[in-house]
Amino acid sequence: MQGETLLKEPVNLIITGVGGQGNILVSEIVAQTGCSQEWKVAVGESYGLSQRGGAVSSHVRLFQHQEYGPIIPEAEADVILGFEPLEAARQVVDYGHKNTCLIINSHPIYPIGVLRGKNKYPSLELLFKRLREMVAEVLIIPATKLASQLGEPVVQNVVMVGALAGSGCLPFRADNFIEVIKKVVPSKVRALNEKAFYLGLEEAQKIKSLKSF
Repeated sequence: MQGETLLKEPVNLIITGVGGQGNILVSEIVAQTGCSQEWKVAVGESYGLSQRGGAVSSHVRLFQHQEYGPIIPEAEADVILGFEPLEAARQVVDYGHKNTCLIINSHPIYPIGVLRGKNKYPSLELLFKRLREMVAEVLIIPATKLASQLGEPVVQNVVMVGALAGSGCLPFRADNFIEVIKKVVPSKVRALNEKAFYLGLEEAQKIKSLKSF
């Protein structure tokens, strides 16, 4: 699928997480990558309580012929890129379908109610099991852990871009993403972000290869 024109359009991608995780940068990277490959792009942002800890989601729609609006209808997300497990699960419930590709950062961010002991965060094992029953493909990426290996957990979002590229769920090659990353991130952190991208790319490719056996 990578690098090839998809038969289906639009290609509907949801990027979801909580405030402070870099959703907006990732939607910009994906949108500019699409434009660089002569795809038309519509982007819709849902900021919600976008201060650190509040849910944030971005809708990115890629198409080549008919024009589409920026908001993805319910149950029509082809790809969901989740920076936080529970927020990803919520998007699957609303926008996923049996053929959805789901890519999740395995690291949870606990809401204030959980931290105060008022609420419970669901078991990740059970959550991932349920998600695998709901959609066609689930790639669980230790993005925060991989980013921490670089000394900068904040670049988990770019690790997830690499995982998105490695999943083959979008019609773009890894080098298409890298060219855009070089343009949109500041020069002083360019090398760091490239390393983060390739960590995610390799992790997704490794998971895909293991599933093929």
